[in-house]
Amino acid sequence: MKQYIGLIHKDAESDFGVSFPDFPGVVTAGTDLDDARAMAEEALAFHIEGLAEDGEAIPEPSSLENVMADAENRRGVAILVAVKTEAKKAVRVNVTLPEDVLNRIDAFAEAHGYTRSGFIAQATQKVMEMEAA
Repeated sequence: MKQYIGLIHKDAESDFGVSFPDFPGVVTAGTDLDDARAMAEEALAFHIEGLAEDGEAIPEPSSLENVMADAENRRGVAILVAVKTEAKKAVRVNVTLPEDVLNRIDAFAEAHGYTRSGFIAQATQKVMEMEAA
C-alpha cells in the first residue's frame, strides 16, 4: 500500500484543509483532524482511481525531505495518507449522452479537478450508495 504526503492547513474560521504535493489541485477538508484525515484518504483514492481509469500515470510518492524542501509546504503539517484503492482493470465503454449533458459534465469535472471518467464513476457510486441506504 502506497502512502502519499498530505499537508494539513488551518486558518482561523476555517475547517482543516488537506492538499497533496504529489497531486497539485487535489484538496479536501474536514471539520476536525480525524475528519480531515478520512476525507484525505477518500479524495486521494478517488483521484488515483480516475487517473487509472483514464490510463494516466500515477506518480510515485515523494519523500518527506523533498516535500519539506519547498518553503511553502512548511506552512502545513505533514501526514501520511494511505492509498486505499484496489487494482481494478479499467474498461472502456461507449456511452451516448445528449451534448448539453456531456458539456455540463465536462465543465463540472474540470472545475472540480476530476477527469470525465473519474467524475462519472464517483457520481454513479454516490447515487448507488444513496439508493442502497
